[in-house]
Amino acid sequence: MEAVLELLVISAGVSHGLETSCDAREDGSQCYGALGGTVYLQLVTDATRYDALSFWKGSTGAKTEILKMKKDKWVIKDTPIEDRVHFFINNGTLRLNNTRRNDSGEYLQETFNSAGRLSGIRGLQLFIEAPVSSPQLSSECLSHGEMKVSCSSEGDGPQYSWTLDGQTQRDTRASSDNETNTITLKKGLSGNLTCTIRNYISSDSISKRISPCPEPGVSVFVYFQLAEVFILLTVCLGSYCFYKKETYHHKEVSRVYAVSGGSWWDTDEGVNVLRGAMETN
Repeated sequence: MEAVLELLVISAGVSHGLETSCDAREDGSQCYGALGGTVYLQLVTDATRYDALSFWKGSTGAKTEILKMKKDKWVIKDTPIEDRVHFFINNGTLRLNNTRRNDSGEYLQETFNSAGRLSGIRGLQLFIEAPVSSPQLSSECLSHGEMKVSCSSEGDGPQYSWTLDGQTQRDTRASSDNETNTITLKKGLSGNLTCTIRNYISSDSISKRISPCPEPGVSVFVYFQLAEVFILLTVCLGSYCFYKKETYHHKEVSRVYAVSGGSWWDTDEGVNVLRGAMETN
């Protein structure tokens, strides 16, 4: 049974993740970028304070140098991404355009003093994710008047939250920390139900007006089935009564025929004899 939902409004997400920024000045920072978008990584506050700076992909083993800066001059070392990287010396920010899945991974930054000695080293983890898509809602009524609503969307690592007229809703059949794309609402609830979906780089939401599920009852199909059974029983009972009446009539005719001596001249006489016998009885 389908629940009653009326489309109210579909709101655009706060951000589709086309551009993201991350403060990577702390060691072990975790940064997120949108697939196909642009990510800004602030590596240092002011690169002019350092005599040299290097930025690598990979923290151990085989590392690939991406950026090398020395005395206010910088150069992109990794040829495959040369046309996608730019470095802003004044605020120490690296920009990566048209991000791809293989841009995800561990990165390492090294800074050097005027004596050419290593003065600092920081690592960061970059995650490239697909933004969430516009969500869609579907619903169904359950046997006890509850309503099951599902919210679907595409994207990496989606997380869901629910509100009804602004009040946070939890799944009545799950733990209190449940954040899945399906929620079961109590019987009789109505109002504006909103599903919000988000990941680290984007969010979006959809709202619909819901009405209570109808009370459980006998369906029209069941009524038809009951009517068919009633008609069948009526026909069977009528046939049985007709059979009993005909059997009784046949016995009376046989009895009168026997009383009259085993014969009569014509049909009318026989009928009259039958009638007389039945009246006598």
